[in-house]
Parts: sequence; structure tokens; C-alpha cells
Amino acid sequence: MSELLDKLNDKQKEAVEYMSGPLLILAGAGSGKTRVLTYKIAYLLEKEIVKPWQILAITFTNKAAKEMRERVEALVGQATNDIWLGTFHSVCVRILKREIELLGYTRDFNIFDEIDKEKVIKEVMKKINIDEKVYPVGLIKSEISRAKELMKDEVQYQKDALGDYRKEEIAKVYTMYQDTLRKNNSIDFDDIIMLTVKLFLQYPDRLLYYQQKFNYILVDEYQDTNKTQFLLISMLSSANGNICVVGDESQSIYGFRGADITNILNFEEEFPNAKIIKLEENYRSTKNILSAANEVIKNNKSKIDKELWTQNKEGEKIDYKTLNNEYEEVEYVVDTIDEVCKKENRKYSDFAVLFRTNAQARVLEEVFMKSGTPYKLIGGIKFYARKEIKDIISYLKLIQNKNDNIALKRIINEPKRGIGDTALDKLDALASAAGVSIFEYIQDSSNLAGFRSAGNIILFRDMINNLIKQKDTIKVSELIKNVLKDSGYEEMLNAEGTKETEIRFDNLMEFIGVAIEFENENADNTLADFLDSIALVSDVDSLDESTEAVTLMTMHSAKGLEFEKVFLVGMEEGLFPSKRSIEEDAQTEEERRLCYVAITRAKDHLYITNTKKRTLYGSTTYSIPSRFIDEIPETLLSEESLENKEEKVKPTTWLDSEYKRVETYLSNRSRVSENVETKVRPSIGISVDSFLKNISGTMSAAKSVTPCEVKYKVGMEVKHKKFGIGTIEKIEPEGDDFKLEIMFDNSGFKRLMANYTPLEILNDGKEE
Repeated sequence: MSELLDKLNDKQKEAVEYMSGPLLILAGAGSGKTRVLTYKIAYLLEKEIVKPWQILAITFTNKAAKEMRERVEALVGQATNDIWLGTFHSVCVRILKREIELLGYTRDFNIFDEIDKEKVIKEVMKKINIDEKVYPVGLIKSEISRAKELMKDEVQYQKDALGDYRKEEIAKVYTMYQDTLRKNNSIDFDDIIMLTVKLFLQYPDRLLYYQQKFNYILVDEYQDTNKTQFLLISMLSSANGNICVVGDESQSIYGFRGADITNILNFEEEFPNAKIIKLEENYRSTKNILSAANEVIKNNKSKIDKELWTQNKEGEKIDYKTLNNEYEEVEYVVDTIDEVCKKENRKYSDFAVLFRTNAQARVLEEVFMKSGTPYKLIGGIKFYARKEIKDIISYLKLIQNKNDNIALKRIINEPKRGIGDTALDKLDALASAAGVSIFEYIQDSSNLAGFRSAGNIILFRDMINNLIKQKDTIKVSELIKNVLKDSGYEEMLNAEGTKETEIRFDNLMEFIGVAIEFENENADNTLADFLDSIALVSDVDSLDESTEAVTLMTMHSAKGLEFEKVFLVGMEEGLFPSKRSIEEDAQTEEERRLCYVAITRAKDHLYITNTKKRTLYGSTTYSIPSRFIDEIPETLLSEESLENKEEKVKPTTWLDSEYKRVETYLSNRSRVSENVETKVRPSIGISVDSFLKNISGTMSAAKSVTPCEVKYKVGMEVKHKKFGIGTIEKIEPEGDDFKLEIMFDNSGFKRLMANYTPLEILNDGKEE
């Protein structure tokens, strides 16, 4: 081991050898944090400070966990098998499999994925007559997730919602949703950590057991932890204080998912006498790329003082290019990749194209497909979300857990068995009245008297019962094959014989391959373990780095990865940073951290592009270059890039002059200056239809403004005869009128025209 430590730099070695209590390793991008973590685990074992089974090592992705396990095994051998090493969720599932009976579930519980979750929420909303148009399913799903991240179960959420009508309605859904989960002996992804923390709070003896078991705890990507994750590791480490966390506040980019950057910023306050060691030497990027990243991130206020440096070469200057539109932008990317591949003998897998929002992927795919350049899109239709995969997983879930009504409802008539929705709804109601699951209810054939499809229901029941008998005696891959055969699914696909069914069949064969791989990697390869493993898979986990293709992915998905050459596309105000983030400093800082992450994915060469105009979400806008581009010193840009920046001065100046011309006119009209001046300048680009298409039209609209049109302000509370009370969230000029975007308490979101909508002003509200 001493020879291995010689391969570490001084700071890395100090981090590995430090054992005197809480330790925060501030690891900048590309500074070798995974090496430090793995060597620290090996050092703990070599010095016999702890036994393998006394180590808990937590990461955020299965991919990272697998990489860490392989590295540790290379250092310490088979002892790795006894280490608890995995993601937050996989570790908590492992705990719940042992302890969940204390919380009223059985150990064969299933985990609902996002599709299951959405389906149940829709069913609940239908039962209690809550309109999806007023309360979008996505909104309620996010609200429930957010509540669980904050350790608010349905009871606490209901208490907090009192007096807030909208939240009271969501609380009804949350309560019935959780009741449905319990009846199905299932939990969702967000429950996994919350229930583990809840277990420890309610049963101190179980917490004490795991505190004594884990003598040393290591946490990767600490900047991405949320409240429940922080509570979990705080509780587990509080007995002995042996906790080592690794992170970088400059790479905290998941605030929208509940990640709390203050966990890492306030580490010393939460863990007294903590030691902080900074890893600032970067081994990944060239000096130019690293300098660009440092210059961008230094504009943030919420950060810990550090600056990355490298002994790597100076490297190529950054290439920055402005194109006319999004199609030309992607064509430039494709042409550049092909040119570099030929000139430098590069592989397509050396390149990644990173974008801010999934909506940009459509044009990227379209142009890449037409050009014939091989690509792989990360985050498209997820493999486990494909219909045929979901169907077979539902069979497996029902075989594993007979109480899973959601799984049964999906597959009782898939393939078609003549069991219609009416019969299924009746079964559901009868089973619910009897206080049992649907599958348990149909075990008694006498319960099916009067059902025209009774014979088909019995055949389905017997088929599932037969498969249940097999689940503990054969491998998972063999069970899947039997499901395909016995259920008639394979026969159905063969009978259709279309190109689409061929693809579906290939996907199912790939799924069997997933099961075989699982069996090869896990000694205890039970059906329950297999279902747990696929429930915890993320998009990045399925990234095949050996595939010879350009990688297309969002900047968020790229975190933790690296590529020789990286394109950052769509670097425009309102797109990146996003429109929403511009209004709040904290959100703008998170966007800047995302830019820092994106830049530091590049090892050898960085390309940045934007467009003069872009069509996105059905709207065409003229674009303004992202502020992050201006934060990169011109000395780091190539000569062509500097010429590109000069070319944009003229149109930008022209646009600014037109803005000023309109705003000057409006400012002279006292009755409109306060409310319209800021509304004419869009916060994201410049609307072609409402402004640049005809600047004189905008001037005319300004001249024709009447007091009635501009008496409203953002934040005003108003009353509509039909829709009730609401709050104005946005005002936009629309021809000779103004469009008001209002969120009504009982009627949801509405867009109304000011001149044609009688509104009673209840209070003045506040300006944006």
C-alpha cells in the first residue's frame, strides 16, 4: 500500500491518511476524487482500522458505484464483497429489506417507478374528482416528491396545507396515493430514503445497530445531498464521527431536485472539529479549458475559495461560433466532428454534444440522422419505460408481490384475454370491499360467478400461480423466458410480424440479457434483488462508452463524465442561463455551476455555439449571447472566435437602439411608463412575431395604449366572474392589446386579453 500511496499527490495522500474525525475533501473537477475514495477504503483495511463489513460507502449513481467497487477490488481483492458500497437508494433498500416490517410492510415489497406513480395519481384524482386541467398530474407528482425530500409524510403535509386550498387538494391526493401504495405493499422511489430515516427515528434500537455496524462512512458527491440524505448520514455517523465526504460546491447543479448546497457550505458547522482538505490539481483538462472554467465560476458568490490548476499542456484555444439558426448550428457541429475525425484520426466516441434542455434534442437527432453521423442520445425513451419492457416487469412484479394491483391491472389483459375494463373495475371494487388484493380475491373461483370472462380470469390466475412456484427454483432469466411463453406475449409478437414487433422482440431479448448479466454479477440473484436493481437504474447508468458514436446529452446528465472534445450548444440568454433562473441570483448561480460542469467535461478541446435566432417550444426568438460567454476572457478564444464576436456587435447594437427608441417613447407617457416599459423588453430573446417582425407595429401598439390596457400589474390579485380569484403572473404586449397570464385559485392557469376581460382588482400586489 505504501507504494500505491506514492502515486498520490500530497493533498490526495493527506486526505487518504487522515482518520481523526469528520473530513470534507473539496475535490475540484478532474482532481482524482474517485482515486482518493478508493485508496482511503483500501488504507482503512490495510491498517486494520475497520473490517470490510464496517465500511459504508455511498455514491449517487450505479455507474459510479460499479466503478468504485472495481477499483477497490483491484486494491484489496475479495474483501470488497463485504463492504456496503452503493447508491443512497440501493443502501436504503438493503436496510428496508431487513427492517421494513416494523413500518407495516412485508419484505417482498415492490418499488413503483415514475410511470407507475403517475398512473396511480391519475386513478386517485379520478376517484376524488380532482380535475387534471386545474391540477396537472406532473405538478402533483413533483409536489409529493418534494414533500418526501423534506421528510413530510402525508399526515404532516396535510397539517401544513391547512388554509391553502390548492395544497389541501394536493394533500387529499397525497394521502390516498400513500394509502394505495400500502395496500399494494409497494413504495415509490422517493419513499426509499424517507422511510429509512423514519425507521431510525421511530426505532432508536435499529439506528443504534447500524451506527455500531458502520464504523466508517464515506459519501461521494456530497454537494448533491438533499435534506433526507443529510439526515440519514448525520444519524448514522453521530455515534463515532467517522465520516468522510467528498464534493465540490462548484458542481452543485441539482437544486431543482432538492439538493441543498448548504450541506457542503456549512459542513464545519454541522460536524464540529471537521478537517477540510482541498484537491485543486486537475488531471483532465488543458490549461485553456481550465482557465475558462475558473473565470466563469469566480462570478458566483456562494462558493468556497479554491482555484483549479493543472500541469497539462496549454491546449487549443476555445472555438466560439454564432450560427443563423438551430439547424445551421447542428450542421456546423456535425461538419466539425467529421472534419476533426479525418484530420486527427479521432473516433466519434471522443465527442460529446451537451445541451441545456431536452427540447433541443429534436433538431440534434434530425440533423445527425440525415448526415449519417453515428450518435447515441442519452435520456430519450428510456429502455425500462418501453411498453414491452414495462409489461414483462409488471408480470415479474406480480409474481414477486401478489398484492401489487397496479402490476395486475397492466397485464391481466396483455396480451388480450377478453378481460375488459368493466370486469376489471368490478374486480377492483369487490376486492377492495373484501379488504384484499385483486389477485387474492380471484383465488376463490366462486367470487367470479356472474363474470362473463370468469374462465379467462381463472386461466390468468393459474398461469401466474404456476410462475410463482417457479420463481425460487429457476434463474431470473429463465423465469422471464417462461413468462414470455406462458403468458402468450411471445406468440402475440410473432403473430403480428411487423417491423415494430421485431424491435419490441429485440428489446425483450436485451432484457433477458440484462437478467443474465445480473445473475453473473450477483451471488444472491433472486427475483426480488433483480427487481430492486432495475428500479434503481438511471439514464447515465446505461451509457455504453464503448459504442462508436457521438454522445448527445443534457449538461446535467454529463456530470461525472469526460470526453476528449465537447460542444456546448445553445449558449443564449434565456436558454442558458434559463429564463426562470435569470430572475433569481441563487438560480443564476446554479446555472453558472452547470456551465462550469459542462466546460470541465472537456479534456482536449471545447467548442461553444449559439444562434442569431432559434425556434423552440413553437416560438421563434432572436437570441442574445449567454452572459457566460462574456465571462470567458477573449485571450482564451481562437482568432476566428474573436472575429465572430465582432460580427455580432452591429445587430446587437441595432436591437438595443430599437429597444431604447420604444422605451424612450413609452417613458414619456406617464400613464404607461411604469407598467409597460419593462414588459416590452422580453427576458428571453426577442419575439419575432410581437416585436422584431415589425418594429413600427410595436411603436403603433405603444401609441394606442389606453389606461384600461395597462392598469394591471404583475402580482395583482384580481377577480374574474367565471374563474374566480387569481394572481397575475405575467403581462405581454399583443398587437394593440396586452395578454395577461393569471393563475386562478380554483380554475388553474389562464391566458386572457386585457381589453376583452372584465377583471376586478382586489389589491395592487407587487411588481416583478
